[in-house]
Amino acid sequence: MVIGSYEVTSIEAGMFSLDGGAMFGVVPWVFWSKTNPPDERQRIRLATRCWLVKGNNRTILVDNGNGTKWSDKLKDIYHLDYGKADLLSSLREIGVKPSDITDVILTHLHFDHAGGSTTLENGKVVPAFPNARYYVQKKQWELSQNPSDKDRGSFMRDDYMPLKESGMLELVDGEGELFPGIDLLVTNGHTNSQQLPKISDGRTSMLFCCDLLPTTSHVPWPYVMAYDVRPLVTIEEKKKILGRAYEEGWILYLEHDPATEAITLKSTEKGFLVDRRLTLAQIGK
Repeated sequence: MVIGSYEVTSIEAGMFSLDGGAMFGVVPWVFWSKTNPPDERQRIRLATRCWLVKGNNRTILVDNGNGTKWSDKLKDIYHLDYGKADLLSSLREIGVKPSDITDVILTHLHFDHAGGSTTLENGKVVPAFPNARYYVQKKQWELSQNPSDKDRGSFMRDDYMPLKESGMLELVDGEGELFPGIDLLVTNGHTNSQQLPKISDGRTSMLFCCDLLPTTSHVPWPYVMAYDVRPLVTIEEKKKILGRAYEEGWILYLEHDPATEAITLKSTEKGFLVDRRLTLAQIGK
């Protein structure tokens, strides 16, 4: 789809699985399992879905999935599945090489969002996009250097330390415009300073929801992940941002929903619900 001077393409970077109870926090199994059926290990399937944004002499990637630097043990734990798509093959399908990427916006540094930032080359971990600048919030970077006991397992240093060591990392401090027509919203419920890119041309706006709203099932207020370090803050952030999205008619892009790329909202007595389920290809027609 085209928004202003940018062409935005949805990029599938592979599937993985996480514990269903952790994905839905205090919401009981009897509710979430109806729409998100778990496997025999109580894991639910999730996508890693990214933006490829081209325009203004830039080729921008937003997040990059789990990457490929995984041991067999961890591949099994997280049920990594690249059978239908992976990041590089999805980019090749639209004629984009790793060297073409000029900028990588990382919403945050958890492994399922930043794992593809680096790759193994001759046994050494190196940046996967050699000509890119990588952007992350300063406070998120600071957290990654000393995670709490609660979220330590979400940070894998090989995903991001080579970026710093190669001089390719740019630290962003707070909200605002990163590039013309691309703003960053900052949230703190899921993790410190998660940045949500929003593309707008004054008529059409689309928000990359990352882990504020990982799937369609997370639209209702109580559906908050146990992974979130401040779940009550997440709820307040959802109310504020989804309220604005509804009022202004934003498209909400979902990074982890296994079946749905994007949605719009409708308002009901019980809060917001999914109105339309969309693909970027449909919107672009």
